[in-house]
Amino acid sequence: MSRRRAAAALLLAVLLPLLGAAGQAQATGYRYWSFWDRTGGDWTYATQGPATARPDDGDVQGFRFAVSADSQDASRPRGTADFATICAKTPAREGSKRVALVIDFGTPADAPSGERPPATRTACARVPSDASTAEALAAVAKPLRYDTNALLCAIAGYPRQGCGEQVSAPEKPKGTATAAAAERPAADGGPSVGLIAGCAAVAVLAAAALWQARRRGRG
Repeated sequence: MSRRRAAAALLLAVLLPLLGAAGQAQATGYRYWSFWDRTGGDWTYATQGPATARPDDGDVQGFRFAVSADSQDASRPRGTADFATICAKTPAREGSKRVALVIDFGTPADAPSGERPPATRTACARVPSDASTAEALAAVAKPLRYDTNALLCAIAGYPRQGCGEQVSAPEKPKGTATAAAAERPAADGGPSVGLIAGCAAVAVLAAAALWQARRRGRG
C-alpha cells in the first residue's frame, strides 16, 4: 500500500468510529408521558408540570406516551376533539371548572416490552376551581403512578412498570413537534461539542499526514 493510500485509510479508520458514536448519541431517548396545552387547535408543550399547572374552565390539555430522543422530537397527542366536543355532556357548575383532557397512550413501537397501549381517550374532568391538572387527571384516569421525584409514570395504570427510562429512540422524520419531557430536563439530542471538536482535530491531523505522504511521494 502506498503512503497516500495508507494516510487515507488512517483518516477513515479514525473518523468512522467517532461519526458512529455521534449517530448513537442521537438515537438515545427516554420513554415518558409528555404534557401539552392546546390553543386554537395547536398543541404546545406545557410550560409547567401537571402538578403545578392550574387550567381554566374551558381549557384543553393533553398527555402523550412515547419514546423521544430530545425536546425537539417529542410526539404530540393525536386527535382533533375540542372542548365543546369533549365536555358536551358536562354542563358548567358554579364553584367548579371543566378541563378537557386528551390521553394518548402512544403506539406499540413505543410501548414497554410485553405491554400494548390502550386506545387514545378523551375525558371531561369537573374539578374545584383551584384544582391542578394533576388533580383533573386523577379525577378521570386513575390509577396514576408517580416516582419518588414526582415524575408522572403511568396514567390509567399504563405502563405497568418503568418511569422515564432511557431507551433507543426510533427514527422520526424531520419536522416533528417541539416538546420536552414532563417535569424532566430535556436530554441532549445531538453529538456533544467535545465530540465534534475531536472529529475536527482528527481530521486536521489525518489531512496533515496525507499531505506529508504526498510530499514524500514526489521526492
